[in-house]
Amino acid sequence: MKPEHLELLVTRVMPYGKYKGRLIADLPGPYLNWYANKGFPPGETGQLLALMQEIDHNGLASLLEPLRKLHPREKP
Repeated sequence: MKPEHLELLVTRVMPYGKYKGRLIADLPGPYLNWYANKGFPPGETGQLLALMQEIDHNGLASLLEPLRKLHPREKP
């Protein structure tokens, strides 16, 4: 894991699927677990989903809060 990947979790949106447009850091745990069982997609998106699943699974999502404050997302 690279430190910049943590920042990407709070800035990158899911590019496709049921949760298209939602921040990767905001994806629900069951959806991340589904990918863990099915297999993560190739490339950067898959790496970020795997990282977020690991963070969520271990109850560490609160560690992303300081990064969220650095990168507030505008409401549509």
